[in-house]
Amino acid sequence: MMENYVIDFATKILNIDSPTGYCKEVIEFVKNEVEQLGYRTGMNNKGNLYIYVDGKNDKTIGLCAHVDTLGLMVRSIRDNGELAFTNVGGPIVPTLDGEYCRVITRENKIYTGTILSNYPAAHVYEESKTAIRKCENMHIRLDEVVKNKEDVTALGIDNGDYIAIDPKTTYTNSGFLKSRFLDDKLSVACLVTVLKELKEKNIVPANNVIMIISTYEEVGHGSASIPENISELIAVDMGCIGDDLACSEYDVSICAKDSSGPYDYGITSKFIELAKAKGLNYAVDIYPFYGSDVSAALRGGNDIKGGLIGPGVHASHGMERSHQQAINNTIELILAYLQA
Repeated sequence: MMENYVIDFATKILNIDSPTGYCKEVIEFVKNEVEQLGYRTGMNNKGNLYIYVDGKNDKTIGLCAHVDTLGLMVRSIRDNGELAFTNVGGPIVPTLDGEYCRVITRENKIYTGTILSNYPAAHVYEESKTAIRKCENMHIRLDEVVKNKEDVTALGIDNGDYIAIDPKTTYTNSGFLKSRFLDDKLSVACLVTVLKELKEKNIVPANNVIMIISTYEEVGHGSASIPENISELIAVDMGCIGDDLACSEYDVSICAKDSSGPYDYGITSKFIELAKAKGLNYAVDIYPFYGSDVSAALRGGNDIKGGLIGPGVHASHGMERSHQQAINNTIELILAYLQA
């Protein structure tokens, strides 16, 4: 069943560490999966994966989702053996206090640890409950016998090593997928599920399609450069939930405007029309603190029309959650768009 496949695939890639710039392993995993489904693939120099789908017409459209996630990086090693860190992308840093993590060295050694406040003990520090949780006030406690900086460097850990945050992926009996980094690995899983549906049901899209799985979206330049033959690009990325927004965890989000400006009026209208015709739960929203791979492509000078859709995701850049209904609505809207 489609529902089982998308959750299974999402869970697999959510558990492959891929903070921005460290995506080779997860890209290889996605590449192998789509090639087994029978699709041609390619890569660009920055490591983005291209997946090619033949259509009925000469026009080429693009669909993009990003596999890179938020993360951390070793900034320095303290004299007492703790690791100071800097953020990669924009995690809500206070939500990281107490989370498990993995430090990945240049030699591919992996060490586990915990992200903690510099005031981690309630019985010792008066500031334990009140100190601001920001990178400068926090550290990594390694699960190794390290008592000083020299002990840490002897492990092969150095400044610039990536720190991957444990996603804690869980699928509930009530249909919720909760995990860090649903933004945007859930959308990647939706796209791969669409590919599986096209193949198994012998559906030929109306136009040629290039799916782009990008690796630098969280720092703003994931799909800044795209194949020249793409005339319109659709970002499949999470829908936001919160004050003054219509989207819920059960909807496919259709974004009319974000921080980069309005998306193409015709494409947005087409998505609304298709969602209504298919009887899908959807919401149209404006996201003032949001940017997508389409935003990057437009800023990169690509001559395209752009749109943005995706499953509603609660608590973005924190401990995120979405429901199977939102996932299904997103997949159905993508399939309808490809055949329109």
